[in-house]
Amino acid sequence: MDKVARLASESTDLVSFWRTSTEVVSPVLPHWWAPCFFTLDPASTLVTSHFHEGLDEFPADALVAEYYGNDVHQIVDVVRSERGISTLHEVTGGDPSVSPRWHFNLTMGGDQELIARLRTPEGETWGAVSFYREPGAPMFDETDKVFVERLTPYLARGARTALLFGEAIDPESPDAPGLLMLNEAFKVQSATAEAARWLEELPDGDSARGRLPAAVLAVAGAALEGRPGAASSAFARVLSRTGTWMLLHGALLEGGDGRRAAVIIEPAHPARIYPLLMSAYQLTERERDVTSQILRGSSTTQIATELHISPHTVQQHLKSVFDKTGVRSRRDLVGKIFFHHYEPRFRDNEHRVLRDQPVRGGPAWEFGAPGRNVAASI
Repeated sequence: MDKVARLASESTDLVSFWRTSTEVVSPVLPHWWAPCFFTLDPASTLVTSHFHEGLDEFPADALVAEYYGNDVHQIVDVVRSERGISTLHEVTGGDPSVSPRWHFNLTMGGDQELIARLRTPEGETWGAVSFYREPGAPMFDETDKVFVERLTPYLARGARTALLFGEAIDPESPDAPGLLMLNEAFKVQSATAEAARWLEELPDGDSARGRLPAAVLAVAGAALEGRPGAASSAFARVLSRTGTWMLLHGALLEGGDGRRAAVIIEPAHPARIYPLLMSAYQLTERERDVTSQILRGSSTTQIATELHISPHTVQQHLKSVFDKTGVRSRRDLVGKIFFHHYEPRFRDNEHRVLRDQPVRGGPAWEFGAPGRNVAASI
């Protein structure tokens, strides 16, 4: 367990993190073929990428079934469940043959399926992982589930750090994170242009004199400690000189150049899905809030409680959202947003993995990114 925790506190690319974690987990948790790792957008819990060794392209039918199919044990169901982990056999009462998902898995050689949510201790869901076992293999039991549960916070933290690291070294947006590399003497070895920009926003630093802000030094120090428990302290939230909040993340790098701290600096901006909903569909701020809750699987009562409005008002907002987005149900709303704004990201990430490029998170950056009209074929 400590080895996975250590991996999560280091800075690496996402695919390397998944592969190394699999090497650590496999002797303890026997499984068929390879785990399937997914990243999710914490703001919507919609899938942004997958990695399954030997499966470069996720089957289109399985992706459609995930968001439009009437089945059990979908990723979204597990992610939104109280425990955040379950097996296909248990949710079908021991008869997985009633599930189309089981029949699909069987065509690929799998019988049992265990899915677990990847959530950080801070409560953000950054992904999911599924393990499989072939027909005739021992059943996943409570011991297996407890082991995976203990792993998931570290897998979530590692995924978050890897996505941030990837965006910092290969920026996509105008407000992309910046990356700063410090050695054990806290001397800057390299910095991206974005890092230099954000350093100027932080208080108590003086770039002309080579003095780093205190928050940068604190986060770098926590990362260089390299202890599994240090990951939570390798983070800071700082009010900038201009009155906006900045987030700092520290991670450890070890290699031929010795131990180094990677410090990622980013502005604390709203999740990309929020302005996207308002710009792409002309939703009001309240309609956006309702839609965001729908994407995360909240019921009418839960939305009313969260937004401090009546259930009737929730329904009125939802009717307006349906009209503006051209859908007739909550499932269609989630499916449309996924296939129009997340599926392009999902498929692009498959190509990026094959080209050894960093995996990206969140919805496609461009509003109106083309997605296939899958609803018309269902």
